Amino acid sequence: MDFFLYSKMGQMLLAVIVFAAVVAGLLLVARLADRLAGRSRMFWALVVFAGPALLLLGVGLIYPAIRTIIMSFMNRNSTEFVGLANYEWLFSNEDSLQAFINTFWWVVLVPLVSTTVGLLYAILVDGKRFEKVAKSLLFMPMAISFVGAGIIWKFVYDYRGAAQDQIGLLNAVLTTIGIEPVRFLQDGPWNTFFLIFVMIWIQAGFAMVLLSAAIKAIPTDIVEAARLDGVNPWQMFARITVPSIRPTLVVVVSTISIATLKIFDIPRTMTGGRFGTQVLANAMYDQSFTFGNNGYGSALATAIFVLVIPIVIYNVRQMLKNREVRGA
Repeated sequence: MDFFLYSKMGQMLLAVIVFAAVVAGLLLVARLADRLAGRSRMFWALVVFAGPALLLLGVGLIYPAIRTIIMSFMNRNSTEFVGLANYEWLFSNEDSLQAFINTFWWVVLVPLVSTTVGLLYAILVDGKRFEKVAKSLLFMPMAISFVGAGIIWKFVYDYRGAAQDQIGLLNAVLTTIGIEPVRFLQDGPWNTFFLIFVMIWIQAGFAMVLLSAAIKAIPTDIVEAARLDGVNPWQMFARITVPSIRPTLVVVVSTISIATLKIFDIPRTMTGGRFGTQVLANAMYDQSFTFGNNGYGSALATAIFVLVIPIVIYNVRQMLKNREVRGA
């Protein structure tokens, strides 16, 4: 018994045995369900195929979410109920309010600028000889993790004193042309926007790929009819292209908004949330794991969860509307 409890090899072996037993049980149920008919067969088929996914969803997502919400009403050690005290701190503490403000700028600028850049780029290179190469250049940052991008741009923004040699690309260029080096990551409030630029640099390629595919899916007869009517390029863009790709625009903006609302890697890697660049996800990490305050950390996590919900609901509603329109 001690072997299974304290040995890592024993724990791994026990996990394999349990997994094999579950798989064998599902196969047995599937075989029995195959012999049934009607509603019983449908019920057991759902158990076999949807059951594992629902179980993992409950254990990995639903249970942690409920537990986090409960912990947000408890003290730092999750041993005593404190009511709304953690939320009072959340909306009165200077650091958490700064995190809300910074996150607001992230959520406003990143989806808007990334989608705009991706859309314009997709239109400009559409049908050109160098289209594939041009798209590859803009999409390339998507292959880099947020942490990797943060490290790259941290070196680009690096600052040394005026008397020292600059290893940061931007400050090396500035000092070469006789301008004093700039503290890109240390001086607020512009340092937050320099971090936001990194996220835009990554997400513009994602927006471009999806919007380019949507543009190519526009029926050619609509485009040709518009050209025969004598529309100019701006009218083509505003009255044909944008309305035709509106569902894809909604998906792109909402997806980037959700990813930006949860942004953690870039601020953590480049500034650690210092110098006035704190965001909600990084503040949650600091409170939960650096300062050991589960109450504050859970309240911040719950706030992020609540802010994501309207975006998800809007996205789902738009998808249902588009499905109804196609069905009609």
